[in-house]
Amino acid sequence: MGTDIVTGAFGYTGRYIAERLLARGHEVRTLTNSPRRGNPFGGRVAAFPLHFDDPAALVEAMRGATTLYNTYWVRFNHAGFTFAQAVENT
Repeated sequence: MGTDIVTGAFGYTGRYIAERLLARGHEVRTLTNSPRRGNPFGGRVAAFPLHFDDPAALVEAMRGATTLYNTYWVRFNHAGFTFAQAVENT
């Protein structure tokens, strides 16, 4: 089994994807704008910060992954994150 990355695995859509992958025995990591948010998976999902301004950190966080499930989006502009940035960064 490979390692899967789910952006936003602590959020609504990403959480369901991560749950299914874990149930199938996959190793799961998440890239998140809120790495200090409580981990609903009790540590079974490793969290890495999602910093588009640090490509080297993104590459390192994704090293060894076989699949990326991108659920990153911004519903409402807030806390320095905008919908336009979400589109540009993906």
